[in-house]
Amino acid sequence: MPPQPPFHPALAQFEPMLPLPSNVTPRVLSIIPPMTQLNTPYPSTAYLTGFLRSQGVDAVQEDLALKLVLRLFTAEGLQAVLERVKAVPPKKQTATLRSFAEQFERYQGTIAPVIRFLQGRDPTLGHRICNRSFLPEGPRFDAIDHYTIGEEGEDPIGWAFGSLGMHDRAKHLATLYLNDLADVLRDAVDERFQFVRYAESLAASQGSFDPLAEALAQPHNLIDERLCQLTIEAIERHKPTLVLLSAPFPGNVYAAFRIAQAIKKHNPRIVTALGGGFVNTELRELSEPRVFDHFDYVTLDAGERPLLALLDHLQGRRSQQRLVRTFVRDAGAGTVRFINWAEPDVPFNEVGTPTWDGLPLSDYLSLLDMLNPMNRLWSDGRWNKLTVAHGCYWKKCSFCDVSLDYISRYEAASAEVLVDRIEAIVKETGQTGFHFVDEAAPPKALKALAHELIKRKVQISWWGNIRFEKSFTPELCQLLSDSGCIAISGGLEVASDRLLALMKKGVSVEQVARVTRAFTEAGVLVHAYLMYGFPTQTVQDTVDALEYVRQLFESGCIQSGFFHRFACTVHSPVGLNPDEYGVTLQALPPVSFAKNDIAFIDPTGTDHDAMGQALKKAIYNFMHGVGLEADVRSWFDVKVPRPTVARGKIAKALA
Repeated sequence: MPPQPPFHPALAQFEPMLPLPSNVTPRVLSIIPPMTQLNTPYPSTAYLTGFLRSQGVDAVQEDLALKLVLRLFTAEGLQAVLERVKAVPPKKQTATLRSFAEQFERYQGTIAPVIRFLQGRDPTLGHRICNRSFLPEGPRFDAIDHYTIGEEGEDPIGWAFGSLGMHDRAKHLATLYLNDLADVLRDAVDERFQFVRYAESLAASQGSFDPLAEALAQPHNLIDERLCQLTIEAIERHKPTLVLLSAPFPGNVYAAFRIAQAIKKHNPRIVTALGGGFVNTELRELSEPRVFDHFDYVTLDAGERPLLALLDHLQGRRSQQRLVRTFVRDAGAGTVRFINWAEPDVPFNEVGTPTWDGLPLSDYLSLLDMLNPMNRLWSDGRWNKLTVAHGCYWKKCSFCDVSLDYISRYEAASAEVLVDRIEAIVKETGQTGFHFVDEAAPPKALKALAHELIKRKVQISWWGNIRFEKSFTPELCQLLSDSGCIAISGGLEVASDRLLALMKKGVSVEQVARVTRAFTEAGVLVHAYLMYGFPTQTVQDTVDALEYVRQLFESGCIQSGFFHRFACTVHSPVGLNPDEYGVTLQALPPVSFAKNDIAFIDPTGTDHDAMGQALKKAIYNFMHGVGLEADVRSWFDVKVPRPTVARGKIAKALA
């Protein structure tokens, strides 16, 4: 453990709550903090609420990420935003702010209809949106001029929607409208605001709690005010004794702390606990006492067992020493202590069925950011998120956090149990779309699931993440399609056989081509996760990888993709054994809060930052069918070597 900061006596008043009075029945409120996504609920609270109810616990849930956006984007909310815009000095007024102020009456008059349209409540409004005179148009609409793929003078987005795709066209225009408003919030209210993440730099790999503490000590801005109002309303509505805040990403940590801060100010007797993917990954060495000014408990990994232990403790049935995977702050000393009484986790087969009861499913917003049929799935449509298996059956990839529980502990549920859960969820939500959110869904389990769905005549649409391994034969791909599979995503990473072997991906580029083509021929869309900047990756490797990717698009193997910059984490094989990958890790400063990314020195000396912009520009165009015949060197602003990959390599592999 790193050195711990000195204890301040003023912190003693915030020590963990004493057990509840014997006549008080625990009521648990699980909250999704801003920001995650606007089209569908993040599944953590649904899983926890469903499990707790199966154990007889009175459990409810709230999505404050969605409610915050719906509170800000009203006629009254925009009026409050306008007051902040007017307070920005003239020299700092951006084009976005000027456009908003000049067209404010139109924004105020259209915001409610647009929200209703994106919620699916008023589809005929799409005709007015499409005529381009109904919505005020800010700087985000300038991008439309760059979409043109046909002849000059043609409708710039007609290629994407044709003559009858009115609803999707309107949805795209309405999304641009909302993005303009998000830019206004960022320029006038809080520069850290985004729709899918919020102030993530305060938390991501932030070894010191100081930046987050300083932000939390600042006076409330408009977004903070609305979030705190929503928090108190939720507390008054549900009267919880325990509030669980799930922080899956760095981009909702700040809001989670703001919510906890508001709860403690409103009623310090309410117990607060923090968990989620960010905590499980980055707070494993937590020693910062100030975290516990806001949270009484911080739990690691799968939440079911720690929560059962915590509830027992709060009801006086278990001592603090028998908590499971839980950080607490010691009374008196003020130091942080990790308690982990050895108890087995709840088996994945027994975690129960997630429930969306209490979440306003009809209020979510279907957005259409990018004009690509595969890419839209992440922001468009209301998907029931479900897990086929806990952990990863492969758990070898060298860039992945394979040492952590969410990857390393692999447990699958039977196909019968999964379809039972699917049927229960469809009955509850009325929605038949499912997103399987596994790290990598196992082919054997998917095959069994497909047979069970077909056997029971359960009609759903589903998509999820896999490894592009040879088990996905054309026959299996067709079976999955017959069972309702509409799309698949998977990691191609660096499209280089040398680097794929170094990563321990267990696949080759040609194998990926055959698997993805089999899915495409079965009518399933394919998205490839791509990576650049992996240890020992050279400029030649990068150019060759882009050529492989170009050919995969050209051959109809993949329809969508995204390049991520490789980040070395302390929990991955690269971070744990850097010598095996030819790199030297840079020493981290003392860490008391978040610990994840770690810088490294690569002897190749490649300037990956110079490569990244070209890669992202190329794949954006490939996704829209542009530039597939061009030499991949044309995407780079710097001179790069000729690809060593033959231009027909993928076509030959497929033949």
